[in-house]
Amino acid sequence: MADIRFPNVSLLQAAWPVEGAERRLLRNLLMVVAGSLLLTVSAKIQVPFWPVPMTMQTYAVILLGAVLGWRVGTASVLFYLAQGAVGLPVFASGAGLAYFAGPTGGYLVGFAVAALLVGLLAARGWDRRFLPSVAMMALGTVVILGLGVAWLSLFLGSLDKAVAAGLTPFLAGAVFKTLLAAATAPLAWKLLERFRG
Repeated sequence: MADIRFPNVSLLQAAWPVEGAERRLLRNLLMVVAGSLLLTVSAKIQVPFWPVPMTMQTYAVILLGAVLGWRVGTASVLFYLAQGAVGLPVFASGAGLAYFAGPTGGYLVGFAVAALLVGLLAARGWDRRFLPSVAMMALGTVVILGLGVAWLSLFLGSLDKAVAAGLTPFLAGAVFKTLLAAATAPLAWKLLERFRG
């Protein structure tokens, strides 16, 4: 349930309220760029984890949807994807339009869909408390992994092979990042409410 002091707004809107369309546009554009930079950094950092090292990309994607809201969060992910599509080195490895047609293309599309879904749920207050936040972030993660595995299965010839290659090794990391994002969003709201007093 949303805090009555900040009903139906994203954390961005509550933390950085602005008056006027031009100022809102400027704030949103800055956040789109900042979000895409965060995604780039999160793609490049390898975190030791079992059974395989992980990047923090999915954590950043679902958190951007929650914090920036569905419009700005999705726009930041789309801007990041557009940079990769034109060949900028923003992904963990590879770039260009051909990269989207490769085995990991489904995960990339999943990023945008997940940011949109998480942002829409956050607008309904799912990001304010831990358990709803877990459900929201888990749904975002499922979208990313589901679209990724479905696309990968076209390359590997079967769903079983795609699950073994594109899901199972990353499942523990996905659970960790989902829980971390689920804890981050409500904590950010609590800090904002305490700061605003």
